[in-house]
Amino acid sequence: MDVKHYQRFLLADRSFANIVKRDITRLAESHGFSPAEVGRINIVVSEMASNLHKHSPQGGELLVKYTEDNAIEILCLDFGPGMKEPHRMMQDGTSTTGTAGEGLGAIMRQSHTFDMFSCAGCGTVLLSRIYKGSTSAPKKNVPFEIGALLVPKPNEQFCGDGFAMSIQGRSCEFIALDGLGHGAAAQDASTEAARVFLNNHSLDPVSNLRQIHQAIRKTRGAVGTIVHIDLGLKRMSYCGIGNIAGRLYTIDGPGIVNASSKSIIAYNGILGHNIPTTLNSQQQEWNKSSLLILHSDGIKSRYDLSKYTNLHRHDVSIIAAVLYRDFRRDTDDSLVVVVRSKS
Repeated sequence: MDVKHYQRFLLADRSFANIVKRDITRLAESHGFSPAEVGRINIVVSEMASNLHKHSPQGGELLVKYTEDNAIEILCLDFGPGMKEPHRMMQDGTSTTGTAGEGLGAIMRQSHTFDMFSCAGCGTVLLSRIYKGSTSAPKKNVPFEIGALLVPKPNEQFCGDGFAMSIQGRSCEFIALDGLGHGAAAQDASTEAARVFLNNHSLDPVSNLRQIHQAIRKTRGAVGTIVHIDLGLKRMSYCGIGNIAGRLYTIDGPGIVNASSKSIIAYNGILGHNIPTTLNSQQQEWNKSSLLILHSDGIKSRYDLSKYTNLHRHDVSIIAAVLYRDFRRDTDDSLVVVVRSKS
């Protein structure tokens, strides 16, 4: 499965809300959502826009995409003051601005999946998923939770970063990619690399990377890391070419603050241009307390998860969105991948 990128909607002030709602409505309608389902989406977008206007002087943004399991997913990101008691703020009638205090409750009621991360001094990220033709979120009988957040460089239509994955039984294989530069040519390179990966996903990471290297020689080239996770063997194998970075965390307690981590190291080179003659897959132990984060160089690597108490307990899309919001570079495409086992 080749994962697509999000559309980014900036809401610097209230005047943008109607334009954003119109564009998201068109997206939902183009994928066959019913008028009633579009109405639910409109309520979520309106309440999110209202919250951004009230609580985030710097404005904020919405990230929206149609998912592979037939949902419209909306992420709302702000740089506001955050909430000291986020669970209390979800109760109707609770407000810090003198309003009716029904915004978060309305978003939660209209969503098939809802999650929120907020803490004092670190803003708020909201997640809403609304599924087409469903009264509830479908149950996913897979042992992994994988979130891939891809966002093009500002003012670009195409995203040169890419992600593809295959899950079979108790194992999964995936690739994180960054086509050189940005724009259509970079997207062509990462798309072709993802296609070749999916055709050979069961190959070991080194052999697959060599196949990709040969197949994308006529493109601009890309960097990429392939990861295999086998729950039966309790093992993660990986190999990367270029500057896809990441860390493997082991969560030692109820909060991320005591977590230990190991860096994900890749070889120098560019797929399609030059790669080392000798490549070896690296292996790490994988268990239920493992959390893997990979990202392209559109994300600064000096993030500190200890700042975000209990972030690891949230939806993987929320985790990816927080890192994107706080550590993105607006000079390139952005990719954040978050992987963990289901508990």
